[in-house]
Amino acid sequence: MKVVGFAGFSGSGKTTLVEQLIPELRLRGLRVSVVKHAHHSFDMDHPGKDTYRHREAGAFEVVAASDKRLMLVREFEQPAVLSVHHLLAELYQGVDWVLVEGFKESDLLKIEVWRAPEPGKSERPVRYPEDGFVVAIATDAPDQLPEPTLRPVLDLNAPAQVVDWLLQNADRFEYDWEMHGETLR
Repeated sequence: MKVVGFAGFSGSGKTTLVEQLIPELRLRGLRVSVVKHAHHSFDMDHPGKDTYRHREAGAFEVVAASDKRLMLVREFEQPAVLSVHHLLAELYQGVDWVLVEGFKESDLLKIEVWRAPEPGKSERPVRYPEDGFVVAIATDAPDQLPEPTLRPVLDLNAPAQVVDWLLQNADRFEYDWEMHGETLR
């Protein structure tokens, strides 16, 4: 399983890029999973649905399955801070690529997504000069990057090219279960 992170400020285009990479990878016959960091309370379930009602009644976990889909919702009794490695351990192991959105502080290799500031808005700092886990920058304005870099600069608006680069460098993204798995299982 290969794992690559995508880091950048809100509004930089991380979600759009990940959304565009999924079908590009699928076209090449690869199975893709996504891990997304959520900052706030969120719900995949909706009031009135059976699974929502079971969860609201106090179930620790609710698993719903059909012939097309499986969903697991786990409620924490106390706030829990899970690392990206905890979430990767929860995934089905038969995937080729996991795209991780968020978790910018993680020790995963990642692509920084950066957009030039809109006129009148201040420039946001970049991670790549200080974060050794940033292996490439995806941007729509390579000539406006705030810091020079020797890292690959990818076209944010060309998902097929980003996938080409990922596949050319696939060995770098192989997830090391031995390094991270001992503390998780």
